[in-house]
Order: sequence, then structure tokens, then C-alpha cells
Amino acid sequence: MMKVWELYKSGTGIESFLMLSIGVFIITSFMLYLLIINSRSRNIRRNKRLAEYNKVIENVMFLVVFQDMAFSEIKKDENFDKLFKTVFFREVMIDSIINLHKNYEGSYVQKLEQFYKDSGLIKDSFRKLKSLKWEVKCKGITELAEMNCMEAFDKIIKASKARNKVLKITAINASIKLGGTKSMAYLTEHPYPIDEWTQINIINAFKKHDLGDTKGIELLLESQNSTVIALGLKLIKELKLTQKIPYVTKLIANTPNTFIKYEAQNVLEILTV
Repeated sequence: MMKVWELYKSGTGIESFLMLSIGVFIITSFMLYLLIINSRSRNIRRNKRLAEYNKVIENVMFLVVFQDMAFSEIKKDENFDKLFKTVFFREVMIDSIINLHKNYEGSYVQKLEQFYKDSGLIKDSFRKLKSLKWEVKCKGITELAEMNCMEAFDKIIKASKARNKVLKITAINASIKLGGTKSMAYLTEHPYPIDEWTQINIINAFKKHDLGDTKGIELLLESQNSTVIALGLKLIKELKLTQKIPYVTKLIANTPNTFIKYEAQNVLEILTV
């Protein structure tokens, strides 16, 4: 590099240097142009396929939800069977089922869940759960939780102990949706500190899912992890669980942690007032 720069300063071979620079610039520009064109072409083809797939999936979901048609019957259609073997089509179908599941109730939800299992799409979600990429793992967790797959509960609990904050929050929220207060026993043994942002997300998950049964939340106050105890106190305060007052009182009497004692006294005062 120094030799090139010295040649340039001395004026020796400057014309060749400039020609080479212009050539490199033109070739680089042309390659970038080709990459942009190729990318746009891929997006256009992808959007075209997406529109075609959505039409097919809408018809299939209509048959499943409103005409009680089983997957085994739908699979007899050769065109559908061919499409169903492609990864992209299956991914679009899962997204469509998830969206419908969020907006439907009662028997419609049960039909969607049955189709999700019978079709084997549940296996796709489990594969995502095993992925080493946290964003893929999060998507799998979200899908399984939305479709009420209790068989994924233990694996999701394991994922909630991850270091990655987004993965941890996603897994904890999913475990609360699936197991309700059953997830408290696992959260009590959480080995890492739970930061304020994660605690807020957990509290919002409890409010969102409107869990009627609050039995087990008091277990958080028995944890060896002070941030888990703090989370338990916040849940008791935010959900106004006056039936947990005896547990808060016991915590005040037994904890050596000054901060926890202060927080517990504050919660007790709010609940008794």
C-alpha cells in the first residue's frame, strides 16, 4: 500500500493508477447494481408466491373452521399436498393459523389446534424451539404457546433460563400462558437476576392472561433469588392479592435483606389500606 502511495506522489505511473481505480469503481458499481436487481426480483417473486399461498390457505381454513373438514381429507388434493411439502408454504400457513387462533373462540379455536397437530405443523414449531438462533427459538415458543401445546411446557421453562433477555421474556410469558401459576414453582428456582424490564413484562403477562387462580404466587417470596422475591411482591401489589398478606408478613419477619423488608412493608401498607 505504501509503495502504491509513493508511486502516486512521485507521479510515476499515475495514469495507470487512475485507470485501475476507475476500473475497480465501475466493476464494483456494476456488481452492486446486479445485487440490487437480484434482491428486488427475489422480493417480487416472494410476494407473488405469498399472495398465491394466502388464497389457497384461506380456502383451506374455511373448510377446516366452518365445514369441519379434517386434514386427511384436505391432503387428498394433489395441488395442496405438493404445496404443503414446501417450507415457505408451511411457514405462511402457521402464521395464518396463529392469526386466526388469536381472533377466534370456542370450537373454532379447537378446530385450528387440531389441524395444527394433525398436519404436523406443530413439529415445525418444535424444530424452531431447538434452534441455536434465539430469534428462531422465540418464534417457535410463541407459536407453541399460542396453540396451547402443553407438551412444550418443560422445554419452554428450560428456555426461560437463557441469558438472552428477549428469549427469557418470551419463554417466561409463554410459560405463564400455558401453565399459569404452575410456572411459579419453576420461576422460584430461577438462577439469574431478573431485571426490572423483565419483571414488568412478567407482570403484564399475568394481567393479559387474567389468571383466576393465583395459588403459587406466594412461592416467589420463598426464593433464594432476591429479584424473584421482588417480582413476587410486585405481583401481589399489582394484582391486589390481599389473601397473600400472611405470606408478606412472614417475609417481613424472616428476611435479613433490608431492601426486601422495606419493599414488603410497602406492599403490606398498600394492601391493608
